[in-house]
Amino acid sequence: MARVAVIDREYCKPSKCNLECIRFCPVNRRKTKKAIELSPDGKHAVIYEDVCIGCGICVKKCPFNAISIVNLPEELEANVVHRYGENMFKLYNLPMLKMGKVLGIIGRNGSGKTTSIKILSGLLKPNLGRYNNPPEWDEIIRSFRGTELQNYLKKLANNEIKAVVKIQYVELVKRALKGSVKDLLKKADERGLARDVIDYLGLNRILDRNVRQLSGGELQKFLIAAVIVKDAHAYFFDEPCSYLDVRERLRIARAIHELLPLNKVYTAVVEHDLTILDYISDNVVVIYGEPGVYGIVSKPYGVRTGINHYLEGYLPAENMRIRRESIRFRILVTERIKAKTSYPMLQWSRLEKTYSSGFKLVVEEGVAYQGEVIGIIGPNGIGKTTFVKMLSGELRPDNGEVLVGVEELSYKPQELSPKVFTEETVAANLRKANPDSLNPASWIYSELVKKLRVNKLLDRYIEDLSGGELQKVAIAVALSRKADLYLLDEPSAYLDVEERLTVARVIRRIIEERKVTAFIVEHDLMLQNFVCDSVMVFSGEPGVQGIATKPTDLKTGFNNMLKELNITFRRDPATGRPRVNKPGSYLDRYQKLRGEYYLLEPVREKGEE
Repeated sequence: MARVAVIDREYCKPSKCNLECIRFCPVNRRKTKKAIELSPDGKHAVIYEDVCIGCGICVKKCPFNAISIVNLPEELEANVVHRYGENMFKLYNLPMLKMGKVLGIIGRNGSGKTTSIKILSGLLKPNLGRYNNPPEWDEIIRSFRGTELQNYLKKLANNEIKAVVKIQYVELVKRALKGSVKDLLKKADERGLARDVIDYLGLNRILDRNVRQLSGGELQKFLIAAVIVKDAHAYFFDEPCSYLDVRERLRIARAIHELLPLNKVYTAVVEHDLTILDYISDNVVVIYGEPGVYGIVSKPYGVRTGINHYLEGYLPAENMRIRRESIRFRILVTERIKAKTSYPMLQWSRLEKTYSSGFKLVVEEGVAYQGEVIGIIGPNGIGKTTFVKMLSGELRPDNGEVLVGVEELSYKPQELSPKVFTEETVAANLRKANPDSLNPASWIYSELVKKLRVNKLLDRYIEDLSGGELQKVAIAVALSRKADLYLLDEPSAYLDVEERLTVARVIRRIIEERKVTAFIVEHDLMLQNFVCDSVMVFSGEPGVQGIATKPTDLKTGFNNMLKELNITFRRDPATGRPRVNKPGSYLDRYQKLRGEYYLLEPVREKGEE
């Protein structure tokens, strides 16, 4: 039995604990050679995996949740690709790239997706787990003999492969780059495609702006354009859909297929929006394991079967169960909840709001009922956040009024910063929202705080958190709070698939048990489909005018939005998840002919694997 022991040095604080992990270790008491001891510099503990028996006592004794110990099959050690250092993250296997195919990569945050991309792009040399004595390229290449990666890594070692990467955290660009969008794209253009890419991605309006003045969505499209215009042998896109609405996500997917010479290059995409990953990929691999501890890359699967296996929680090629329960999507769309309650929780007349910039939002009169989750969908810059702020009372409409029949309201804003939180530490904010959120025996702790891994952040100061950590804490605080109305603005940003579905499940449980109401602004249609009872569709011209419908059932709402986008969706027969039809395919033409852009009946398209 192989053993992976990881100590998170950011959380391990020997100066603030009494080192019970060392004092209570049974191996330390019995043997001369210790299994765990303090590092020579005294800054953190060290676990010796060859001596450790995996009893887990140190894991339970650590007050900061800094220690993780996992037992794995011994034969897996032959497939170690990289380890960052002693008691640090360990990666097994690598995604299998194929020239001419787009490889989709699925997995939880911290499971090794970005590490895999760094290795395959040449930014990180794999050490085969030997961080003290790193191997040379010849040995690394021999370890992959008999696989398609052998030739790829050989070319990579000989500098015969040029790779470009669209980074995950686009905000870092503002620190590294200076200049206008036009000048930077012109400088990056190696294929003579800058003009075509600018037109395709709709970047004309921001060409003269400095990159440090761009919004998150604009930065995302700029970076994707900068990667596409590069002349390379391998292209890697790490979460290309963050900050983008549905229209832009599909535009990016098409751009990758139409503007890259896919038959001559290697391409890989990491994406948490399974609808887009399904649409863009030819094959997928699943990276599973314990986030922050170890990650294992699966064999490649066909797109539909790979995503379905991931949702099922079982990988047949590896004979491995990666999740206890499977994920299923509701097939039937029921009538709105109004028949189940005698009074509305929230009601608004026709609302109008005009900004000094000239943007005007018009919202049809509507009503939200007890026990209802209402999704809000539409392009960026169309007024969705403005509507949520009017519901919360942060903004007052120019015309119309909002009648709120609730006493308590919980609001998770779109843009997060330490100023959003009232307390200094994560634990203090959760305690103020709901003391049960810190009680390990409560369901809100086990189903939300623990599954989002917020329990590992409890002693951290809000101002020290990253963007992803801030998002998870904000969601945990908002959903922990007892309220009659929940307003969540883009809760899926920075979250992986399982974290998104964890949030969706908690929302449904809160709404159903407490008989309250929630509004969710979200671009991930799969998440909206999973959690919502009805939707409001925002349309118009971004930045100029927005028009919002009253809440309607999912079929009508999605159908209206998809018709405007000229896109059709079908349902997967195994999981019920929504899937995008390929443009011009039989189902795409058939659904458009019938006017059914959002098909409820599960169906398989001709030619699917």
